[in-house]
Amino acid sequence: MANMYKKLFIVPTLVLALSACSDSEKDDMNHENMDMDSGAEESMDMNHSGSGEVPEGLKVEEKPTFGVGSQAIIETDHMEGMKGAEATIVEAFDTTVYAVSYTPTTGGEKVTNHKWVVHEEIEEAGDKPFEGGAEVTLMADHMKGMDGATAEIDSAEQTTVYMINYTSTTSGEEVTNHKWVTESELSAK
Repeated sequence: MANMYKKLFIVPTLVLALSACSDSEKDDMNHENMDMDSGAEESMDMNHSGSGEVPEGLKVEEKPTFGVGSQAIIETDHMEGMKGAEATIVEAFDTTVYAVSYTPTTGGEKVTNHKWVVHEEIEEAGDKPFEGGAEVTLMADHMKGMDGATAEIDSAEQTTVYMINYTSTTSGEEVTNHKWVTESELSAK
C-alpha cells in the first residue's frame, strides 16, 4: 500500500516538474530569427516581452499616427511570428532609433543589424544623435548579453517608435510590451 502512495505522489510531482520546466524553457526560447538584409540566420536570446519600463528621458509622442490602445498590422519580421500580426499600441515615443551591431557580453557570435535601440538606451547619449559608424555602449536589455556591450551604429533614423503587444503568428505566444517597432514598420488595420 505504501508503494502505491509513493507512485501516486511521484507521478504527479514529476508531471508538475516537467511542465514547469517546459514553461521555463519556453521563456528562454526568446530569439530573433534571420538578419533579412544578409539572409544569414542568427540564433539569439531575444526578449519578445518586456517589463514596460522605458529609459529615462524618452519623450512621449504627442500626436502619433497610431494612438495608444489602437490596432495596427506589423509589417516587419525582426522575429519569427511578427510579420502580419495585429499589434496593440502600448506607448509611442519621439526619438532616434538605431540599428546596431555588437558582440554579446555573454560571448557568442556577433549580432549584426539589430533593430532597434533607442537613443536613450545608449550610455554616451547626449543631445545629438549618433551617426553611422559611431562606437557606443548599449544599456538596453532586449537580448541576453546586450546590456553593457560595445556596439557600432549601423544606421540612425529620427522617427516615432512604438511599444506593442501582439500574438505571434507562428507560436501563438502573447507578447507584451515589445520594444521597439518604428512607424514605417506598422500599417493601418
